[in-house]
Amino acid sequence: MDHDQYSDNYIKGILDDTRVIAMVGASANQSRPSYFAMKYLQAKRYRVIPVNPGQAGKKILGETVYATLDDIPENIDMVDCFRSADAIPPLAKDAVRLGAKVLWMQLGIFNDEATKIAEDAGLKVVMDRCPKIEYGRLSGEMGWLGVNTGVISSKRTRRIGP
Repeated sequence: MDHDQYSDNYIKGILDDTRVIAMVGASANQSRPSYFAMKYLQAKRYRVIPVNPGQAGKKILGETVYATLDDIPENIDMVDCFRSADAIPPLAKDAVRLGAKVLWMQLGIFNDEATKIAEDAGLKVVMDRCPKIEYGRLSGEMGWLGVNTGVISSKRTRRIGP
């Protein structure tokens, strides 16, 4: 598998086959990327189970937060990792042991060791992508929202008006 680029069919296949996502590093802070990714994916009918030891036992977007993947009392299809690259190999081992089908590393996260662990066990792996963004891109929603312009910038635009 070439992890520098993924075919749309590969990503679409994963998103179509996934129903339950364990989101490791989920945050209750509404301004964090994991929060709005979770909210978006829930709106698309995915069950997203938050994993965050500092929030264990609490609720995020109506879902009970678990301290570890092992604490989740049901089968999961995807482990979506909002963690640093060095934290991913143990999560890959957990995903394999728990029978997940996919190990997904968020934007900016690459880990070849974790990829090998997961792929050797038959899991699909995605690095440096966000399922929320990929769902929106492949469904055409991003184009509809006007963000599929080919130009991405973090520059602030000048505010007009009061």
